[in-house]
This record gives sequence, structure tokens and C-alpha cells, in this order.
Amino acid sequence: MRRLLTRMVLSHVIVAVLAALATVFVIREVAIRGWETRTQGGMAPGGPGTTHGMRPGGPGRGGMSAAEGFRQQVIASIDQGALVGITVGVVAAVLLAFIASRRISGPVARLGQATRAIAAGRYDTPVPVPPETELAQLAHDVHSLGETLQETEARRMRLIGEVAHEMRTPLTVIDGYVEGFIDGVIPSGPEELGHLSQETRRLRRLADDLAQLSRAEEGRLDITVESGDLAATVTRAAERLRPQAEDAGISLTVSGDSVVAPHDSGRIAQVVTNLLGNALQASPPGGTIGVSTGVDGEYAVVTVADTGRGISAAELERVFERFYRVPHPEDRQRPGEGSGIGLTIARGIATAHGGSLTATSAGVGHGAEFVMRLPLRAS
Repeated sequence: MRRLLTRMVLSHVIVAVLAALATVFVIREVAIRGWETRTQGGMAPGGPGTTHGMRPGGPGRGGMSAAEGFRQQVIASIDQGALVGITVGVVAAVLLAFIASRRISGPVARLGQATRAIAAGRYDTPVPVPPETELAQLAHDVHSLGETLQETEARRMRLIGEVAHEMRTPLTVIDGYVEGFIDGVIPSGPEELGHLSQETRRLRRLADDLAQLSRAEEGRLDITVESGDLAATVTRAAERLRPQAEDAGISLTVSGDSVVAPHDSGRIAQVVTNLLGNALQASPPGGTIGVSTGVDGEYAVVTVADTGRGISAAELERVFERFYRVPHPEDRQRPGEGSGIGLTIARGIATAHGGSLTATSAGVGHGAEFVMRLPLRAS
């Protein structure tokens, strides 16, 4: 009985039943009583002094027979009874409709007030839950909307703080060097200017990464999907980083058969470069990194596995959060490497292809494995 549809249907049924009962009752009371009155007066067929429904003397006044006059009177009684019945039904319908509308309009008005408060930025506004099932579901949806907007606003504010923090370090370095140049404390030689150039490039890279992050989170990445050999794209991207691996004393192996899949070669190369760069940073000298390409069901699979410092179970999903870096003592010795949003962008690129990017690890000190899945057929 709490469903709105059930209540509305039931109210209309009640109105129809009341109208029908009122009509029947009134017709019986008015029309039949009129019939009996005329019968007692001797005008009904077979009554005293009649012959085949006619009074002696033939037609009455105006040339109308007694039977015809009675017929007209019965019709008038029925019309009158029907009119009264319809009136009673309409009055009952209006009353029931008024009651039903009040029960609906009240909760809807309160939901409207809560929605306007949420739209004004008061995301923690309590949303009243009506007893009707449909309106209760609507109230829960509005409440969920408020919670989602609150989380979005919190992420936005956190992003602003994170961006400010990422920009503060290079700006502080640049400001310090510039002041030193002005005061003559720091010589403006090639080495010092090189430091300034490095911090400037870091700011430019951060700006580029933020632009890509924004497009990735909004689903607006520029993706040009063409059918091609995914293994060849992965191999070219990995081989570009082989000199870095050799300089770091890390063994890099690239394997995999040809896999034809629709993909944006530039974007996929960006993902592989990011994954391989993280693996190089996490692997000690003498470690190994393996890059492979294969097929699993309806998906092409690209795997980047290393024997580096690994990732704890609690941080496997957090590594894809923007500006999050896995804490490690060695990071203090290598400040400023990366913006912390590369994996976020990489996952956005995989998602834009209709695929996914996941991370697994046996724990700290046991290496990590990143797996990208791309559909073999364009959706």
C-alpha cells in the first residue's frame, strides 16, 4: 500500500465504485419511487380503470396518452437520479484527489527544498524520506547526488592544494636563484642557469600533465584509434628506454608475438613509457624488467613487470591516484622526479580505448606488475 501507483489506482477505483453505488441508489430511490407513485395513481399498465395502459377516455390533455405521459415522467426521474449520482461521484472524486495530491505535493515540495539547498552548495543537507516507495527512492537518489557532489568538491579542493604544492618547490628554487643572481651571491654561470632551466622544464611538464589529467578525467582525451600491430608499438616504446636501463645496470627484456588490435600508437607508447619509467625508478642495479605482449580472450594484454621494491596491498589502487607517490626512503635522494599523475593519465588512456590498467604485487621487496588490457575489436 506504500506504492504511489497502487494508491492512485485504488483512489480511482474507490471513486468509480462510489459513483456507481450512488447512481444506482439514487435511481432506485427516485425513479422507482416515481413509478410507484404513478402506479398508485392508476396510470401504470393494467391499473384500475385502464385498458392496455390507457385510461378510459383515450388521450389526455394536449393529445398525449396516459402511457406516454407516464413514460416521460419515468425518463425525467431517471435523468434526475443520474444527475444526482454523477454529482455525488464528482464530489467524492474531488475530495479523494485533493487528499491524494496533498500526500504527494508535500513530500515533493520538501524534496525540492533539499535539492535547491544542495544546488546552493550545502551538500550535507538532510533529505526527508517519504513513505511512498517511488518518492523514497527519489529522496535516496537526491541524497546520493549530494554525497557525490560533496566528494567532487573535496577532490577539487584537494587537487588545488596538490597543484599548489607541486608548483611551490620549483618556484621556490627559481626565486632563490634569481634573488642570488640579483644580489651577486650566486654566479650566473652555465651550471646555475642549467638548474633554472631544469626547474622551468619541470613546471612546463607539470602544466602539460595537468592538461592531460583534466582531459583524461573528463573523458576528453584525443584518441585516434587505428588497427595495427600492438606488439610493434610496445616494442618501439620500450626500446627507446633501453639506454637508460643499461646505464642503471638493469636488464630489460621485450617479448611477444604480433597482436593486431585497434589502438592509438602514440598514446599507447605514452603508457608504456610511463610504466617502464616507473619500473626503472623502482628497480635497483642488477634488477630485471620484462615487457611482454599477448592475447587473453577478447583482449590484447601488455605487461610490464619488474623485480624492484614492490607495492604493498594497501597502495595497489592508490598508485593510480593523482599526485600519489609510493613512500620510500630513496625518494628523498631523488626529489622532483615525476609529477605523480603519470599512472592516472595512463589509466585514463587505457579506459579511453575501452580497456583497463591494473597493478599487482606480492608485497614490498617483491616487485610489481602492471597489466594493460585493450579490446581486440573496436567497440
